Amino acid sequence: MASAAFALTSPAAPAIAARSKARPAPNPQSLPICWSKWSANFGRVLMALAVDVSRFEGVPMAPPDPILGVSEAFKADKNDLKLNLGVGAYRTEELQPYVLNVVKKAENLMLEKGENKEYLPIEGLAAFNKATAELLLGADNPVIKQGLVATLQSLSGTGSLRLAAAFIQRYFPEAKVLISSPTWGNHKNIFNDARVPWSEYRYYDPKTVGLDFEGMIADIEAAPEGSFVLLHGCAHNPTGIDPTPEQWEKIADVIQEKKHMPFFDVAYQGFASGSLDEDAFSVRLFVKRGMEVFVAQSYSKNLGLYAERIGAINVVCSAPEVADRVKSQLKRLARPMYSNPPIHGARIVANIVGDPTMFGEWKQEMEQMAGRIKNVRQKLYDSLSAKDKSGKDWSFILRQIGMFSYTGLNKAQSDNMTDKWHVYMTKDGRISLAGLSLAKCDYLADAIIDSFHNVS
Repeated sequence: MASAAFALTSPAAPAIAARSKARPAPNPQSLPICWSKWSANFGRVLMALAVDVSRFEGVPMAPPDPILGVSEAFKADKNDLKLNLGVGAYRTEELQPYVLNVVKKAENLMLEKGENKEYLPIEGLAAFNKATAELLLGADNPVIKQGLVATLQSLSGTGSLRLAAAFIQRYFPEAKVLISSPTWGNHKNIFNDARVPWSEYRYYDPKTVGLDFEGMIADIEAAPEGSFVLLHGCAHNPTGIDPTPEQWEKIADVIQEKKHMPFFDVAYQGFASGSLDEDAFSVRLFVKRGMEVFVAQSYSKNLGLYAERIGAINVVCSAPEVADRVKSQLKRLARPMYSNPPIHGARIVANIVGDPTMFGEWKQEMEQMAGRIKNVRQKLYDSLSAKDKSGKDWSFILRQIGMFSYTGLNKAQSDNMTDKWHVYMTKDGRISLAGLSLAKCDYLADAIIDSFHNVS
């Protein structure tokens, strides 16, 4: 039946149908064998016509992902000098992926215990949820002791943001989310997919390659009361430019005065400065003021658990009963979205944070990783300063923090980096210093200087 229906949509179908009506169909039993063969072939032609037309004809090809697509292009390049500075993933000095030693130890302990693979509850592993909230806010924080925090394990930072976006869409349908300009490439996708309206606030100043603090404050002040303000807890992606402690105070003042809801994306706690507490300063400042806060967390970077998809959404509320209601609705949203989260990464985090020895080892490894990135940042600055005879000030690189540097290169200049120098990066000029080695800094400096001065 399906074949006949599809065949009528093909260009040849009307003519075939007309010829069929023009003469009555003969009795197959009275016809020679050759007629039967012709009839079978005719049926195959009709089937071929049917297959040619797809129900998916109206589905267009999606463009490559602006970040993950960089890695695909990098893999296809056969040049020995190529560098992948697109994806934010830590590499060793030899530019190889790195699995933390403490992660290996935690996994070995899990194997020794012979733990099962049963489903987790919708909210995730209880031990993980306790550990992640305490890591974010501090174990002695009153909001934890008073039961004011609703925490759900989710699918890393992206899944946590998406779950919170669904919550906003359902319970604050008139609210708008304010997003920094620029921001991580997936933020807009997440809110678009959840059908949550958003607008941008100024953040990056191309003239200074620094923070446009006055513009940021003005835009947050001008936003409709009760907006959600998406903030990067530390190591702003893609710029690597963070507010100072004094500027964070002012941001908190404005958000409080406008009755906005702060929404932190914390993807790099401990990975930016090397200190878990220092990198949580901004979140803890807002919570200390008694504000209700959304916080999405990820363990992709600071524990290198990229493929485990382990993170959490935390909502700090004004009362325990409010936290209970918020958590119940987050669970209700998660159930049809992904049912329940994976267990492996959750156990790794819970075991490491819950064991004083392993926790100490993790902090040491984080400091080493953050330290390597800082050394690469310094070496790149030194190479640029020594090689560029134009007098350009490259010191903004040293004022940035975390795994990324926002070079100030435009799209055409970034294309030159890839086409001529085989340096793969996002088209907004962001490079991942975590994917750079000290040995490659001079080569990268040559590429940046050429692209900056010789490409308009």
